Amino acid sequence: MDQESENNGIADKKLATMRDVARVAGVSVSTVSRILDERLPASRSASAEKVRQVARELGYRRDYVASSLRRGDTGTLGVLVPRLTDAVTAMLFEEIARAAARRGYFAIVATCGDSKEQERSAVESLLDRRVDGLIMSTCRLDDPLPQALREQDIPHVLALRTDGSSPSSVGDDELGGYLATRHLIDLGHREIGLIGGPDFASNARNRRAGFERAMNEAGLTVNPAWCCDSDFSIPSGEREGAKILGLPHRPSALFAVNDELAIGVVAAAHHRGLVVGEDLSLVGYNDIPLVSRLPVALSSVRTPLDHIASNAVDMLLNPEENNIIRVTTPSLIPRKSTASPR
Repeated sequence: MDQESENNGIADKKLATMRDVARVAGVSVSTVSRILDERLPASRSASAEKVRQVARELGYRRDYVASSLRRGDTGTLGVLVPRLTDAVTAMLFEEIARAAARRGYFAIVATCGDSKEQERSAVESLLDRRVDGLIMSTCRLDDPLPQALREQDIPHVLALRTDGSSPSSVGDDELGGYLATRHLIDLGHREIGLIGGPDFASNARNRRAGFERAMNEAGLTVNPAWCCDSDFSIPSGEREGAKILGLPHRPSALFAVNDELAIGVVAAAHHRGLVVGEDLSLVGYNDIPLVSRLPVALSSVRTPLDHIASNAVDMLLNPEENNIIRVTTPSLIPRKSTASPR
Protein backbone atom coordinates (compact mmCIF):
# COMPACT_ATOMS: atom_id res chain seq x y z
CA MET A 1 0.00 0.00 0.00
CA ASP A 2 1.42 3.37 -0.99
CA GLN A 3 1.60 6.31 1.47
CA GLU A 4 -1.41 8.08 -0.05
CA SER A 5 -3.58 4.97 0.23
CA GLU A 6 -2.42 4.39 3.79
CA ASN A 7 -3.25 7.98 4.76
CA ASN A 8 -6.65 7.72 3.10
CA GLY A 9 -7.32 4.51 4.97
CA ILE A 10 -6.62 6.19 8.28
CA ALA A 11 -8.72 9.21 7.41
CA ASP A 12 -11.63 7.06 6.23
CA LYS A 13 -11.60 4.69 9.19
CA LYS A 14 -14.99 4.81 10.93
CA LEU A 15 -14.77 5.90 14.55
CA ALA A 16 -16.38 3.64 17.12
CA THR A 17 -19.56 5.03 18.65
CA MET A 18 -21.08 4.63 22.08
CA ARG A 19 -23.67 2.37 20.45
CA ASP A 20 -20.86 0.12 19.15
CA VAL A 21 -19.39 -0.17 22.65
CA ALA A 22 -22.82 -0.98 24.10
CA ARG A 23 -23.46 -3.70 21.48
CA VAL A 24 -20.10 -5.45 22.04
CA ALA A 25 -20.25 -5.13 25.83
CA GLY A 26 -23.87 -6.31 25.95
CA VAL A 27 -25.19 -3.32 27.90
CA SER A 28 -27.41 -0.32 27.18
CA VAL A 29 -26.14 2.90 25.61
CA SER A 30 -27.15 4.79 28.76
CA THR A 31 -24.99 2.43 30.84
CA VAL A 32 -21.99 3.07 28.57
CA SER A 33 -22.62 6.82 28.76
CA ARG A 34 -22.69 6.75 32.56
CA ILE A 35 -19.57 4.56 32.88
CA LEU A 36 -17.50 6.60 30.42
CA ASP A 37 -18.56 9.99 31.77
CA GLU A 38 -15.26 11.30 33.17
CA ARG A 39 -17.08 13.81 35.36
CA LEU A 40 -18.54 11.02 37.53
CA PRO A 41 -16.72 8.86 40.12
CA ALA A 42 -15.29 5.82 38.34
CA SER A 43 -17.21 2.58 38.99
CA ARG A 44 -15.06 -0.49 39.72
CA SER A 45 -17.76 -3.09 39.01
CA ALA A 46 -17.07 -5.98 36.62
CA SER A 47 -19.57 -4.51 34.13
CA ALA A 48 -17.85 -1.11 34.22
CA GLU A 49 -14.40 -2.64 33.73
CA LYS A 50 -15.73 -4.62 30.75
CA VAL A 51 -17.22 -1.49 29.17
CA ARG A 52 -13.93 0.40 29.55
CA GLN A 53 -11.98 -2.54 28.08
CA VAL A 54 -14.31 -2.77 25.07
CA ALA A 55 -14.05 1.00 24.56
CA ARG A 56 -10.26 0.75 24.51
CA GLU A 57 -10.29 -2.21 22.10
CA LEU A 58 -12.66 -0.45 19.71
CA GLY A 59 -10.71 2.80 19.92
CA TYR A 60 -13.73 4.70 21.18
CA ARG A 61 -13.17 8.41 21.82
CA ARG A 62 -15.74 10.59 23.49
CA ASP A 63 -17.36 13.20 21.21
CA TYR A 64 -16.93 16.28 23.37
CA VAL A 65 -18.81 18.54 20.95
CA ALA A 66 -21.87 16.29 20.89
CA SER A 67 -21.89 15.74 24.65
CA SER A 68 -21.51 19.48 25.24
CA LEU A 69 -24.49 20.18 22.98
CA ARG A 70 -26.57 17.67 24.92
CA ARG A 71 -25.59 19.18 28.27
CA GLY A 72 -25.80 22.78 27.08
CA ASP A 73 -22.20 23.53 28.08
CA THR A 74 -18.81 23.60 26.38
CA GLY A 75 -16.71 21.39 28.65
CA THR A 76 -14.23 24.22 29.20
CA LEU A 77 -13.22 26.14 32.31
CA GLY A 78 -11.67 29.61 32.19
CA VAL A 79 -8.71 30.31 34.47
CA LEU A 80 -7.51 33.84 35.14
CA VAL A 81 -4.09 34.49 36.70
CA PRO A 82 -2.02 37.68 37.01
CA ARG A 83 0.89 36.29 34.98
CA LEU A 84 2.41 32.97 33.94
CA THR A 85 5.96 34.19 34.56
CA ASP A 86 5.15 33.84 38.27
CA ALA A 87 6.02 30.28 39.31
CA VAL A 88 3.12 29.89 41.74
CA THR A 89 0.35 30.99 39.39
CA ALA A 90 1.84 28.93 36.54
CA MET A 91 1.94 25.87 38.82
CA LEU A 92 -1.60 26.58 40.00
CA PHE A 93 -2.89 26.66 36.42
CA GLU A 94 -1.20 23.33 35.64
CA GLU A 95 -2.84 21.77 38.69
CA ILE A 96 -6.24 23.23 37.74
CA ALA A 97 -5.84 21.87 34.20
CA ARG A 98 -5.06 18.40 35.59
CA ALA A 99 -7.98 18.53 38.04
CA ALA A 100 -10.32 19.68 35.25
CA ALA A 101 -9.13 16.93 32.90
CA ARG A 102 -9.88 14.27 35.54
CA ARG A 103 -13.48 15.49 35.42
CA GLY A 104 -13.68 15.61 31.64
CA TYR A 105 -13.12 19.36 31.24
CA PHE A 106 -10.48 21.39 29.43
CA ALA A 107 -8.97 24.48 31.10
CA ILE A 108 -7.96 27.60 29.18
CA VAL A 109 -5.93 30.41 30.75
CA ALA A 110 -5.82 34.19 30.43
CA THR A 111 -3.51 36.70 32.15
CA CYS A 112 -4.18 40.27 33.26
CA GLY A 113 -1.25 41.49 35.37
CA ASP A 114 -2.40 43.60 38.31
CA SER A 115 -4.74 45.79 36.26
CA LYS A 116 -8.45 45.89 37.12
CA GLU A 117 -9.26 46.93 33.54
CA GLN A 118 -7.28 44.05 32.01
CA GLU A 119 -8.85 41.67 34.52
CA ARG A 120 -12.37 42.64 33.46
CA SER A 121 -11.42 42.48 29.78
CA ALA A 122 -9.89 39.01 30.21
CA VAL A 123 -13.00 37.76 32.03
CA GLU A 124 -15.22 39.08 29.23
CA SER A 125 -13.03 37.32 26.65
CA LEU A 126 -13.29 34.03 28.50
CA LEU A 127 -17.05 34.37 28.88
CA ASP A 128 -17.34 35.23 25.16
CA ARG A 129 -15.80 31.81 24.54
CA ARG A 130 -18.65 30.25 26.53
CA VAL A 131 -16.55 28.75 29.32
CA ASP A 132 -18.69 26.89 31.85
CA GLY A 133 -17.19 28.77 34.78
CA LEU A 134 -14.23 30.82 35.99
CA ILE A 135 -11.42 30.17 38.46
CA MET A 136 -9.54 33.37 39.31
CA SER A 137 -6.35 33.93 41.32
CA THR A 138 -6.48 37.68 40.69
CA CYS A 139 -8.87 38.89 43.39
CA ARG A 140 -8.12 42.26 45.00
CA LEU A 141 -9.79 43.20 48.27
CA ASP A 142 -11.03 46.40 46.62
CA ASP A 143 -12.10 44.65 43.40
CA PRO A 144 -15.79 44.94 42.38
CA LEU A 145 -15.51 42.14 39.79
CA PRO A 146 -16.36 39.16 42.05
CA GLN A 147 -19.47 40.97 43.30
CA ALA A 148 -20.50 41.65 39.68
CA LEU A 149 -20.08 37.94 38.88
CA ARG A 150 -22.22 37.01 41.90
CA GLU A 151 -24.95 39.45 40.89
CA GLN A 152 -25.02 37.98 37.37
CA ASP A 153 -25.00 34.37 38.66
CA ILE A 154 -21.84 33.59 36.70
CA PRO A 155 -20.22 30.44 38.15
CA HIS A 156 -16.84 31.33 39.59
CA VAL A 157 -14.38 30.37 42.33
CA LEU A 158 -11.51 32.45 43.69
CA ALA A 159 -8.19 30.63 44.23
CA LEU A 160 -5.20 31.59 46.43
CA ARG A 161 -6.91 34.89 47.29
CA THR A 162 -10.43 35.64 48.55
CA ASP A 163 -12.73 38.61 48.95
CA GLY A 164 -14.56 36.87 51.82
CA SER A 165 -17.80 36.59 49.84
CA SER A 166 -17.34 34.57 46.64
CA PRO A 167 -16.61 30.80 46.86
CA SER A 168 -12.87 30.50 47.46
CA SER A 169 -10.17 27.85 47.65
CA VAL A 170 -7.18 29.16 49.58
CA GLY A 171 -4.33 28.18 51.84
CA ASP A 172 -4.33 29.08 55.54
CA ASP A 173 -2.01 32.03 54.97
CA GLU A 174 -2.31 33.39 58.50
CA LEU A 175 -1.14 30.04 59.86
CA GLY A 176 1.63 29.90 57.26
CA GLY A 177 2.95 33.33 58.25
CA TYR A 178 2.81 32.28 61.89
CA LEU A 179 4.74 29.02 61.21
CA ALA A 180 7.47 30.86 59.29
CA THR A 181 7.97 33.45 62.03
CA ARG A 182 7.66 30.95 64.87
CA HIS A 183 10.42 28.88 63.24
CA LEU A 184 12.77 31.88 63.35
CA ILE A 185 11.82 32.66 66.95
CA ASP A 186 12.38 29.05 68.01
CA LEU A 187 15.89 29.24 66.51
CA GLY A 188 16.60 32.15 68.87
CA HIS A 189 16.04 35.16 66.62
CA ARG A 190 14.59 38.23 68.31
CA GLU A 191 15.13 40.84 65.58
CA ILE A 192 13.02 39.71 62.63
CA GLY A 193 11.90 41.66 59.58
CA LEU A 194 9.20 41.11 56.95
CA ILE A 195 9.19 41.51 53.17
CA GLY A 196 5.44 41.65 52.59
CA GLY A 197 3.28 41.50 49.48
CA PRO A 198 0.73 43.93 48.05
CA ASP A 199 -1.78 45.19 50.58
CA PHE A 200 -4.69 44.51 48.19
CA ALA A 201 -4.09 40.73 48.26
CA SER A 202 -5.74 38.69 51.03
CA ASN A 203 -2.90 36.14 51.09
CA ALA A 204 -0.28 38.87 51.63
CA ARG A 205 -2.32 40.49 54.39
CA ASN A 206 -2.93 37.18 56.14
CA ARG A 207 0.73 36.14 56.02
CA ARG A 208 1.63 39.49 57.59
CA ALA A 209 -1.04 38.89 60.25
CA GLY A 210 0.55 35.52 61.05
CA PHE A 211 3.96 37.19 61.34
CA GLU A 212 2.57 39.80 63.74
CA ARG A 213 0.76 37.18 65.84
CA ALA A 214 3.91 35.14 66.32
CA MET A 215 5.92 38.25 67.22
CA ASN A 216 3.29 39.45 69.69
CA GLU A 217 3.00 36.04 71.35
CA ALA A 218 6.77 36.00 71.88
CA GLY A 219 6.73 39.55 73.25
CA LEU A 220 8.91 40.81 70.39
CA THR A 221 8.74 44.27 68.83
CA VAL A 222 7.74 44.62 65.19
CA ASN A 223 10.17 47.24 63.90
CA PRO A 224 8.53 49.24 61.05
CA ALA A 225 11.95 49.96 59.53
CA TRP A 226 12.41 46.23 58.99
CA CYS A 227 8.97 45.65 57.42
CA CYS A 228 7.66 46.65 53.98
CA ASP A 229 5.11 45.85 51.28
CA SER A 230 6.04 44.86 47.72
CA ASP A 231 4.59 43.23 44.61
CA PHE A 232 5.59 39.54 45.00
CA SER A 233 8.44 39.80 42.44
CA ILE A 234 12.16 38.99 42.54
CA PRO A 235 13.18 42.62 41.74
CA SER A 236 10.98 43.86 44.62
CA GLY A 237 12.58 41.36 46.98
CA GLU A 238 16.04 42.49 45.94
CA ARG A 239 15.16 46.20 46.20
CA GLU A 240 13.41 46.01 49.58
CA GLY A 241 15.92 43.50 50.91
CA ALA A 242 18.78 45.86 49.99
CA LYS A 243 17.10 48.70 51.90
CA ILE A 244 16.65 46.64 55.07
CA LEU A 245 20.05 44.96 54.92
CA GLY A 246 21.70 48.34 54.31
CA LEU A 247 20.42 49.83 57.57
CA PRO A 248 22.99 50.61 60.27
CA HIS A 249 21.23 48.09 62.49
CA ARG A 250 19.68 45.26 60.48
CA PRO A 251 17.58 42.27 61.60
CA SER A 252 19.17 38.86 62.02
CA ALA A 253 16.31 37.17 60.16
CA LEU A 254 13.72 37.95 57.46
CA PHE A 255 10.42 36.36 56.47
CA ALA A 256 9.58 36.96 52.79
CA VAL A 257 5.92 36.23 52.04
CA ASN A 258 6.69 34.39 48.81
CA ASP A 259 9.69 32.55 47.39
CA GLU A 260 10.35 34.99 44.55
CA LEU A 261 10.73 37.80 47.09
CA ALA A 262 13.06 35.55 49.09
CA ILE A 263 15.19 34.90 45.98
CA GLY A 264 15.48 38.67 45.58
CA VAL A 265 16.61 38.96 49.19
CA VAL A 266 19.27 36.29 48.52
CA ALA A 267 20.62 38.49 45.70
CA ALA A 268 20.60 41.58 47.93
CA ALA A 269 22.44 39.71 50.69
CA HIS A 270 25.05 38.46 48.21
CA HIS A 271 25.72 42.00 46.97
CA ARG A 272 26.42 43.07 50.56
CA GLY A 273 28.71 40.11 51.21
CA LEU A 274 26.25 38.43 53.58
CA VAL A 275 25.84 34.65 53.60
CA VAL A 276 22.25 33.44 53.91
CA GLY A 277 22.05 30.76 56.59
CA GLU A 278 25.02 32.28 58.44
CA ASP A 279 24.83 36.08 58.53
CA LEU A 280 21.11 36.17 57.81
CA SER A 281 18.32 33.63 58.29
CA LEU A 282 15.62 33.69 55.62
CA VAL A 283 12.23 31.99 55.18
CA GLY A 284 10.15 32.09 51.99
CA TYR A 285 6.65 30.94 51.13
CA ASN A 286 5.12 28.45 48.63
CA ASP A 287 8.13 26.09 48.34
CA ILE A 288 8.45 26.32 44.55
CA PRO A 289 10.79 23.63 43.12
CA LEU A 290 13.70 26.04 42.58
CA VAL A 291 14.24 26.98 46.23
CA SER A 292 15.33 23.54 47.44
CA ARG A 293 18.03 23.59 44.73
CA LEU A 294 19.61 26.96 45.54
CA PRO A 295 23.27 26.87 46.74
CA VAL A 296 21.81 27.48 50.20
CA ALA A 297 18.46 25.68 50.14
CA LEU A 298 15.64 27.96 51.26
CA SER A 299 13.37 27.23 54.21
CA SER A 300 9.84 27.78 52.97
CA VAL A 301 6.17 27.31 53.84
CA ARG A 302 4.56 24.73 51.55
CA THR A 303 0.91 25.04 50.53
CA PRO A 304 -0.31 22.04 48.50
CA LEU A 305 -1.36 23.72 45.25
CA ASP A 306 -2.85 20.46 43.98
CA HIS A 307 -5.35 20.51 46.87
CA ILE A 308 -6.23 24.16 46.27
CA ALA A 309 -6.73 23.49 42.56
CA SER A 310 -8.79 20.34 43.08
CA ASN A 311 -10.99 22.09 45.64
CA ALA A 312 -11.51 25.02 43.25
CA VAL A 313 -12.62 22.73 40.41
CA ASP A 314 -14.91 20.74 42.74
CA MET A 315 -16.53 23.93 44.03
CA LEU A 316 -17.06 25.23 40.51
CA LEU A 317 -18.62 22.03 39.17
CA ASN A 318 -20.63 21.22 42.29
CA PRO A 319 -21.94 24.60 43.48
CA GLU A 320 -24.71 23.00 45.55
CA GLU A 321 -21.99 21.51 47.80
CA ASN A 322 -20.10 24.78 48.17
CA ASN A 323 -18.84 26.11 51.39
CA ILE A 324 -18.03 29.79 50.98
CA ILE A 325 -14.35 29.00 51.54
CA ARG A 326 -12.22 25.87 51.62
CA VAL A 327 -8.90 26.23 53.39
CA THR A 328 -5.82 24.04 52.82
CA THR A 329 -3.32 23.68 55.67
CA PRO A 330 0.34 24.66 54.96
CA SER A 331 3.48 23.19 56.48
CA LEU A 332 6.95 24.59 57.15
CA ILE A 333 9.90 22.99 55.33
CA PRO A 334 13.12 23.96 57.19
CA ARG A 335 16.38 23.98 55.22
CA LYS A 336 19.88 25.49 55.37
CA SER A 337 18.78 29.13 54.97
CA THR A 338 17.72 29.29 58.62
CA ALA A 339 19.95 28.78 61.64
CA SER A 340 20.42 30.10 65.15
CA PRO A 341 21.81 33.66 65.28
CA ARG A 342 25.55 34.06 65.80
